[in-house]
This record gives sequence, structure tokens and C-alpha cells, in this order.
Amino acid sequence: MSRHALRRDPRGHWLLLVLFLPVVTAALLFEGWTNHEVDAARTKAPCTTPIPRAADNGDPVLRLDGDKVETASMPARTAALTFNGGPDPAWTPRILDLLRRHHAKATFFVYGSQATRHPELVRRIRAEGHEIGSYTYTGGDLGVASPVRAQMELSLTQTALAGTAGVNTGLLRLPHTKAADTMCGKEWTAAQKSAKQGYLLVAIDKKSRKPSQGVIRQYSHTDLGYHEAEHLLRNRNVKRFTTVTGGLGQQSPMSTVTAAERLRGEGLIWARTLGRFFTGAMAWGLGVAGALGVLRLLMLVLFARVHMRRLQRFRPGAPWLREVDEPVTVLVPAHNEEAGIEATVRSLLASTHPYLQVIVIDDGSTDRTAQIAEGIRDPRVTVIRQPNRGKPGALNTGLGYARHEIVVMVDADTVFEPDALFRLIQPLAHPAIGAVSGNTKVGNRTGLLGRWQHLEYVFGFNLDRRMFEVLECMPTVPGAIGAFRRDALMGIGGVSDDTLAEDTDLTMALWRAGWRVVYEESAIAWTEVPSSLGQLWRQRYRWCYGTLQSMWKHRRAVLEVGPAGRFGRRGLSYLALFQITLPLFAPVVDVFFLYGVIFRDPTEAVGVWLGFMAVQMVTAAYALKLDNEPKRELWALPLQLFVYRQLLYLVIIQSVVTAMLGNRLKWQRMSRTGTADEYLLSEPVQRKSLMTK
Repeated sequence: MSRHALRRDPRGHWLLLVLFLPVVTAALLFEGWTNHEVDAARTKAPCTTPIPRAADNGDPVLRLDGDKVETASMPARTAALTFNGGPDPAWTPRILDLLRRHHAKATFFVYGSQATRHPELVRRIRAEGHEIGSYTYTGGDLGVASPVRAQMELSLTQTALAGTAGVNTGLLRLPHTKAADTMCGKEWTAAQKSAKQGYLLVAIDKKSRKPSQGVIRQYSHTDLGYHEAEHLLRNRNVKRFTTVTGGLGQQSPMSTVTAAERLRGEGLIWARTLGRFFTGAMAWGLGVAGALGVLRLLMLVLFARVHMRRLQRFRPGAPWLREVDEPVTVLVPAHNEEAGIEATVRSLLASTHPYLQVIVIDDGSTDRTAQIAEGIRDPRVTVIRQPNRGKPGALNTGLGYARHEIVVMVDADTVFEPDALFRLIQPLAHPAIGAVSGNTKVGNRTGLLGRWQHLEYVFGFNLDRRMFEVLECMPTVPGAIGAFRRDALMGIGGVSDDTLAEDTDLTMALWRAGWRVVYEESAIAWTEVPSSLGQLWRQRYRWCYGTLQSMWKHRRAVLEVGPAGRFGRRGLSYLALFQITLPLFAPVVDVFFLYGVIFRDPTEAVGVWLGFMAVQMVTAAYALKLDNEPKRELWALPLQLFVYRQLLYLVIIQSVVTAMLGNRLKWQRMSRTGTADEYLLSEPVQRKSLMTK
């Protein structure tokens, strides 16, 4: 990713997101409600009272006007074929072809929801002279449905017909009813309410009635329904196959809608299409996110175990290699770090490796950073002042003053364990290794946000580094603690300022130059992490965007050979798949959980979520064990779901959009409070166990 002109962060996509989210939410709510998943009304209530005697005469057509009931039936040798449900893309066309061959007309009682999915079939039914009736929107039982749902079942079907065929209908068949006497109990109440809206209620004749007497039959849009209808069409005792109102000699129940009604109907079709698209995309995204998430966890555990076994075998830095005791130059770039600079320098001077040159590069600080560093009276400490040039510029300045061949880079908010420096440089005994990543731990972890970041460092970053070492594709030596060969750094031109993640860019450049990079888990340094969500956002935004820049800059590594090729094909692929693609799909898991709780089976949704969380908890516990950390912090892991994870998702989205727009960001700096060693001071027992690891 080439360098770009400095521009302000993009804002337009957040406006688009704000506008887009309500559309998605509304579409999902509508799709969930109309798929029998809320107030489903799928079970017919038992009949507690029979239908009125005036309606119980066997006639299948009823018109209700208050307490007045009128019934009707087909004349002799007249059959009205009616088809329930649909339209169905497989069987409705075949049924229509069958009717055409027999020159017969029929009545189709359609689902409004199916009509919006297959509007072309509704238009064909209408164009071929058949009659259309309502079978409600989803087939919910109006007798047990809530008043709101019952009304929506009817009105949405009319809207669907308006959008698909430009008509409204006055025919209604109540779902879960057959002959008129099945409209008993609550169904009769629903029938009365529907009749008040002008519907003519259509049931069917009992099977005992012969076709020659005149019948109304119902069939489904299935293979069975097709063949049953075909059998009746061949009945020689029937002279006329017609629609319900055609057989009764009444006017068509369908009326042409206004332009406004048709427009609303088309809007409903679009809403249903969007809902289907989003639910389908959500299901697909859930599969991708779930598969990638489980795959990543399995890889982390597998390679962590391999890494631990290698600790007892030969590997660079193992005890039976020569001990590295060469003098070390430590570079500490600092800009307005008065809160923590003294603790950082004094922790370095207290190292068990005494052969040090500590260079503090004050990069244009406006506070007392330089004065505090100069006040540390130790001949091993050198303070260099320069105008503000950024962290890469400060590091390159320090390299120019470095007297030793081993260079350690340290952030000015980092506190080293006494033996960390010695342990960090031991892998450099192997001549092929150009850099070593240390083990960064969170110092200010007493608050909830600090605990979340502590778990992320141990569960995410450190497990990743173990895997990267096994696969030989370490993408980042963190700025907080990293050791380098000076000739390796000079060979790649020092620290580049092409990206905002100079540590990632530097590490990738070393791989491409033929050097190996490893992880030394016993070299422990304590760092200060953001203490507010705003600071965390700015830090992760810089990290993520800088990583994208570095990946783009070093993309050609995938085509190279040797260490560069291994890094490119393994490391860059992992970053692209698990640190960019997976976070982009990960919100689907949370959305699916909420969708499942609201619209589907809450038990199933909670079970899936708990199962995935259990896998994460087990993996996190293993990571804490490897890092010799107390497992009591695990209680904070499930709480990440509600704030922390969403923030990181949005950071990824913001970074990807920024990268696509080609913006170059300003350096995002964190306000320091000097609490990198807060946990050490509050947990002396823990500190002792870590130091003797």
C-alpha cells in the first residue's frame, strides 16, 4: 500500500452505516415476524363451541353479516377446484398447465408471503383467467393469533396481491379449516371479524359429497394435489370446472387497485426480498465466521502444544546453545512520556544483563520527559533530543548512536522484568535469527477494560506468537519488547515510516531480507494499555490500519522463496483470513444470537452461543496456564461480547474502509499515566512466580 497524502479520517461511510443498519434491522424484523417465528399461531385451538346452526348445513361458502348467515354451494355437475398455499415454483406451473389442457378455471388461495417471493406466478394465475383468494400471509391460524397479527395476516396479503397482480381479493379461506363445521370455537370469531372486512368465506365440501352434486374441492401445490386434481378433471359426471364465484354466478371478487396501493405492494416485495437476502447472507456469514473461529482456536491450541514441546528440544536459544552475553544497545523512543519514562529506564538498568547502552530519544516532547531521563545519573544512559519526527525517525536516530551489534527496542511505557533482557537476546545465538519478540503483559489490568486487554494479550497475541514461531511466519515484533541484530536493521535501511505499524513493517522487511524471527515467551515486559474506550479505539485503529498497510507493502512475499516465501504464504494468508476476514464476519455471530433469541428457538440460540463461548473459555484457560497467569480473570471473558468485541469489529470496518479510500492517517497517540507496573506492585506473589518461571 503506497504512501498517500495526509487526509482526515473518512466519515461518509459511518453515515451510510447509520442509514443502512435501520434498513437491515427492519428487513430482519419483518422477515423473522413473517416466517412463523413470532406469534406463530401455527396450532389450531380445540373447538369449544360449534358453529351456528344457520351455517351448519353443509354448504361451503358463507357470507356473514352480523348474526345473519348466508350459505351457498356449487350447482349440480359443477366443480370448483381450489388450491391452497403457494404459489410454488415447482408445482404451480404444472397445475396451471394441467388446467389449460382441460380448459378449466380454478381458484388459488395464496399465501401473501409466497406471492411476494414468486410474483411472476401470481401474475400468470391472473393472466390465465383464474381466481385469486387469500390464504393469509403466512398461514397463521387467525383463531389463536393476536389481534395485531390477525389483522396483518389479511392486510399484508392484500398488499402483496396489489404489488404482484395489481388486484385485491374478496375471497378468504381460513387456514387449518376444511368443511364449514371446522370453523368452530375461536375460528368462528375469526371468521366473523374477517367477514366484517368484506370477505366471502370459502370452505370445502365433505368428501362424501359426489362431484355430480356440485362440489368445492381443495388441493395442495404438491405431487399429490396435482394428481388428485387431474383425477377430478377426468370425471365425466362433471360438466363444468370453474372458479368459486363463477360457479355461484357472482361477480369476480378481485378488484383493481390504485397506483398508491400498487406502489405499497411493490415496496412489500422489495422488503421481503431484502429480508430474504439478509437472512440468507446472515446464515452464510455465520457459517464462515463459525468455521473460521473454530479453525483458529484449534490451530492456536495445536501449535501452542507443539511450541511447548519444542521448548524441551533443540531450537534457537535453547540452553545447550552458546550463551549470548554481548553488550546490548537499548533504544527508548519517547514523546511526552514523563509519566512512565523513569520506571522504564530504571527497569532496564536493573537488568541481570549489565552490559547496556540505554539511549533515550526525546522526540520533540513538550513535557519533562527529557529532564526526567537526564536526571537518572547512570553512565549507561544517553539522552538525545531532536525535533518531533515520529517514532520511526526517533528509532533511526538511536540506531545512529548505537555502539553494539544487538539492539533492543523498548516503548517508553514498558517495564522490564530483571531477567527479561538476558532472556530476550538468547535466541540470537542462532546466526539465522535476525529478531526476537518478547512476551508483553498488561500492567494496568485492575479495571474491566484492562482485564479484557489482558485476556486478549494472553489469549490472542501470545498464542498467535507461539503458532507463528512454529510456522516460521512471525508478522510483528512488538514495539514494547523486541531484540534485533544491528546489521539486519541496517541492511533493510532502518525503520521505515511508510506505515503506521512500523514494528509490523520492520518485521516483514526482515523476513523478506532472509532473516528469521522467533518468540521468546520467558522474556517478560509489562506495558500500559489504554484505560478508556476512546484511547483503545485510536490505538487499535492505528494498529489495524498499519497492519493493512504493511500487508499491502509486502504482498509480493507470497511469490518469493526461502524465509520470505514461507512468511508470505503463511503469515500474510493467516492475517488476511483470521485478522481481517474473520472480524468482518464475526458480528454475524452476535446478530444471529439476537435473531435466534427473538425470532427462532431461544434455547437453540443460547446453546450455540454457550457452546462457542465454552470453547473460547477452555482455550483461554490453556493460554493463561502457558503464560503462568491466574485463571480467575476468566470471568471477564464472556463480558467482552457486550462492548469490547463490537468496538474491535468497528475498528476493522473503519480500517478496511480507510485503506480502500487510500487515506493516510495521523499518528494516534495514547495518554500515559505511568501505570505499566501497576499489576506488579499490587501482586507481589504473582511477580515472584513470573520472575522464576
